[in-house]
Amino acid sequence: MPQIRLQHVTKRFGKAIAVDDLNIEIGDGEFVTLLGPSGCGKTTTLRMIAGLETPTEGEIFIDDVCVFSSEKGIDISPDKRNVGFLFQNYALWPHMTVYKNISFGLENMKWDKERIDARVKELLTMLRIEEFHGRYPSELSGGQQQRVAIARTLATGPKILFMDEPLSNLDAKLRMEMRTELKRLHVETGSTFVYVTHDQLEAMTLSTKICLLREGLLQQYEPPLDVYHYPSNYFVADFVGSPNINAIEMSGEQVNLDEIKLTSEDLNLLYTPTTSSITIPKGKKLLLGIRPEDISIVEEGTIDAVIYSTLPSGMETIVKLEIGKLLITCVVFGGVDFEMGNKVKIAFDAKSYVLFDAESEKNLASGTLS
Repeated sequence: MPQIRLQHVTKRFGKAIAVDDLNIEIGDGEFVTLLGPSGCGKTTTLRMIAGLETPTEGEIFIDDVCVFSSEKGIDISPDKRNVGFLFQNYALWPHMTVYKNISFGLENMKWDKERIDARVKELLTMLRIEEFHGRYPSELSGGQQQRVAIARTLATGPKILFMDEPLSNLDAKLRMEMRTELKRLHVETGSTFVYVTHDQLEAMTLSTKICLLREGLLQQYEPPLDVYHYPSNYFVADFVGSPNINAIEMSGEQVNLDEIKLTSEDLNLLYTPTTSSITIPKGKKLLLGIRPEDISIVEEGTIDAVIYSTLPSGMETIVKLEIGKLLITCVVFGGVDFEMGNKVKIAFDAKSYVLFDAESEKNLASGTLS
């Protein structure tokens, strides 16, 4: 059974619609990331599940208990939903030690001292902050404060943990470390994590499922690699992936049952759909989506290109290529570099390239190119 269920949830602020008819189910023990650009409704969604924001319409269930219903007039308060909330600014008590910050909620719940001490020590060990138990928040780094905030939130044993951009205040190195810790913590606790971010790399690396929103509307709700390889539309394809997917405007024409001729000013390609059978009328405007890692620079390549720029980073090199007037991005793995202006040959020899309808931007099919 799903642990969290949203049915036809809508939130309006005046005439503005922040979340529009959202229907999702979050399974027990999942790590679901609400992803999207600023203003897409992800934080509003999180706050509605937690009970910090009241939906305009719809129903929300936690463990099969209706915690909100606009029709039935149900609105259970946040403290009775058995959820923990981790804020962006940590919200630690500055006058309390690390130990007291973690134990505070348990003291309010009238736990006995031995039980509180055992639970705090368990969390100090789990979050690897044992040596900081007597320090105050001002004496800790950002990453250490974050760990204390997580320990405090986990102290009361919530079945569901909500996190709203909890790593955004940390530097890049600490963010990477904390991602590792959060993923480990998710497995160790067995809790359900619901996480808000606008960082697609964070969503890809942490989640069991990504819920991608745009202007309050659900775009796709699937595991990260499915979102990456089988995007429901061009917005999803462009939002997820770094460097961004190449989108080449093409004109289509069906040449036989299973092949489509794609033409542009600089490219002539033959496309074979592999995920679904599609029929393309002559002259149909299409977008061909090519991931940068699916372009090979090889001597036996069939397409001429010129090196426009390179960005080597050691592990990989991001290369901009010119094909006539067309500029595309590719990724070459390994410590290699290229001279700007050099002529090279490229090939589209991967197994999956995505074809979108240029007007609706919907995914039509994945397929191969020749």
